Amino acid sequence: QVQLVESGGGLVQAGGSLRLSCAASGRTFIRYTMGWYRQAPGKQREFVAQITSGGRTDYADAVKGRFTISRDNAKNTMYLQMNSLKVEDTAVYYCNVPRGASPDYWGQGTQVTVSS
Repeated sequence: QVQLVESGGGLVQAGGSLRLSCAASGRTFIRYTMGWYRQAPGKQREFVAQITSGGRTDYADAVKGRFTISRDNAKNTMYLQMNSLKVEDTAVYYCNVPRGASPDYWGQGTQVTVSS
Protein backbone atom coordinates (compact mmCIF):
# COMPACT_ATOMS: atom_id res chain seq x y z
CA GLN A 1 0.00 0.00 0.00
CA VAL A 2 1.39 3.35 -1.06
CA GLN A 3 1.72 5.98 1.65
CA LEU A 4 2.97 9.56 1.60
CA VAL A 5 3.64 10.92 5.07
CA GLU A 6 4.42 14.59 5.60
CA SER A 7 6.22 15.95 8.63
CA GLY A 8 8.00 19.08 9.78
CA GLY A 9 5.10 21.47 10.03
CA GLY A 10 4.56 23.70 13.03
CA LEU A 11 4.25 27.23 14.35
CA VAL A 12 6.87 29.76 13.35
CA GLN A 13 7.18 33.53 13.43
CA ALA A 14 7.18 35.54 10.23
CA GLY A 15 10.67 35.57 8.74
CA GLY A 16 11.44 32.15 10.13
CA SER A 17 12.11 28.83 8.43
CA LEU A 18 10.71 25.32 8.36
CA ARG A 19 11.69 22.18 6.49
CA LEU A 20 8.93 19.82 5.43
CA SER A 21 9.54 16.19 4.57
CA CYS A 22 7.44 13.74 2.57
CA ALA A 23 8.39 10.12 3.14
CA ALA A 24 7.02 7.68 0.59
CA SER A 25 6.50 3.98 1.18
CA GLY A 26 4.94 1.09 -0.64
CA ARG A 27 6.79 1.74 -3.88
CA THR A 28 9.67 3.80 -5.20
CA PHE A 29 8.94 7.12 -6.85
CA ILE A 30 12.33 7.61 -8.43
CA ARG A 31 10.79 7.91 -11.89
CA TYR A 32 7.95 10.19 -10.81
CA THR A 33 7.52 13.91 -10.51
CA MET A 34 6.70 14.84 -6.93
CA GLY A 35 5.25 18.04 -5.62
CA TRP A 36 3.87 20.14 -2.80
CA TYR A 37 0.48 21.78 -2.61
CA ARG A 38 -1.10 23.83 0.14
CA GLN A 39 -4.58 24.78 1.27
CA ALA A 40 -5.31 27.77 3.45
CA PRO A 41 -8.60 28.06 5.39
CA GLY A 42 -11.45 28.97 3.09
CA LYS A 43 -9.30 28.68 -0.03
CA GLN A 44 -8.76 26.09 -2.73
CA ARG A 45 -5.74 23.85 -2.71
CA GLU A 46 -2.93 25.44 -4.70
CA PHE A 47 0.32 24.36 -6.28
CA VAL A 48 3.51 25.25 -4.42
CA ALA A 49 6.41 23.44 -6.08
CA GLN A 50 7.36 20.31 -7.96
CA ILE A 51 10.49 18.36 -8.84
CA THR A 52 10.85 15.94 -11.72
CA SER A 53 12.66 12.63 -11.67
CA GLY A 54 15.57 14.42 -13.33
CA GLY A 55 15.68 17.13 -10.70
CA ARG A 56 14.06 19.95 -12.65
CA THR A 57 12.11 22.23 -10.33
CA ASP A 58 9.18 24.56 -10.72
CA TYR A 59 7.67 26.98 -8.20
CA ALA A 60 4.57 29.06 -7.72
CA ASP A 61 5.33 32.76 -8.07
CA ALA A 62 4.32 33.33 -4.44
CA VAL A 63 7.17 31.19 -3.13
CA LYS A 64 9.93 31.69 -5.70
CA GLY A 65 13.20 32.70 -4.08
CA ARG A 66 12.00 31.63 -0.61
CA PHE A 67 11.18 27.93 -0.93
CA THR A 68 13.42 25.14 -2.22
CA ILE A 69 12.18 21.70 -3.20
CA SER A 70 14.52 18.72 -3.25
CA ARG A 71 14.42 14.94 -3.17
CA ASP A 72 16.55 12.07 -1.93
CA ASN A 73 15.73 9.09 -4.14
CA ALA A 74 17.76 6.73 -1.96
CA LYS A 75 15.44 7.58 0.93
CA ASN A 76 12.30 7.87 -1.23
CA THR A 77 11.78 11.25 0.40
CA MET A 78 11.03 14.76 -0.81
CA TYR A 79 11.68 17.99 1.06
CA LEU A 80 10.51 21.58 1.06
CA GLN A 81 12.82 24.12 2.66
CA MET A 82 10.78 27.20 3.47
CA ASN A 83 12.63 30.40 4.35
CA SER A 84 11.46 33.96 4.96
CA LEU A 85 8.04 32.66 5.85
CA LYS A 86 5.09 35.03 5.66
CA VAL A 87 1.74 35.00 7.43
CA GLU A 88 0.11 34.22 4.09
CA ASP A 89 2.10 30.98 3.88
CA THR A 90 -0.11 29.60 6.66
CA ALA A 91 -1.82 26.48 5.30
CA VAL A 92 -1.93 22.73 5.37
CA TYR A 93 0.85 21.48 3.11
CA TYR A 94 0.32 18.30 1.11
CA CYS A 95 2.71 15.99 -0.67
CA ASN A 96 1.57 14.97 -4.16
CA VAL A 97 2.56 12.44 -6.80
CA PRO A 98 0.68 12.92 -10.07
CA ARG A 99 -0.14 9.75 -12.00
CA GLY A 100 -1.66 10.97 -15.25
CA ALA A 101 -4.85 9.04 -15.95
CA SER A 102 -4.84 7.42 -12.49
CA PRO A 103 -5.73 9.24 -9.29
CA ASP A 104 -2.85 11.17 -7.77
CA TYR A 105 -1.24 10.04 -4.57
CA TRP A 106 -1.69 12.50 -1.70
CA GLY A 107 -0.37 12.67 1.82
CA GLN A 108 -2.51 13.54 4.83
CA GLY A 109 -1.01 17.02 5.14
CA THR A 110 1.01 18.91 7.72
CA GLN A 111 -0.04 22.22 9.25
CA VAL A 112 2.20 25.25 8.85
CA THR A 113 1.24 28.32 10.85
CA VAL A 114 3.15 31.57 10.51
CA SER A 115 2.49 34.21 13.16
CA SER A 116 3.08 37.93 12.79
